[in-house]
Amino acid sequence: MIVAQPTRGVDVGAIEYVHRELVRQRDQGMAILLISTELDEILNLSDRIIVLYEGRVMGECASADADVHHLGLLMAGAGD
Repeated sequence: MIVAQPTRGVDVGAIEYVHRELVRQRDQGMAILLISTELDEILNLSDRIIVLYEGRVMGECASADADVHHLGLLMAGAGD
């Protein structure tokens, strides 16, 4: 499943519902590509994070190993 900005413009209750559903689908074996500008959403829902900048892959890491400062630099176009 590909989801882009799944919680943009929805209220807090709906955000929680969407997140629960994505996790439920993942737990049932569905592969999910989450595209979001919400860093907290990415950190909370993703197993792996890939940062793109102007069409280039800037970096990749497991979400458990993610460093917010480093991810910010990658999102700004600073390479590894």
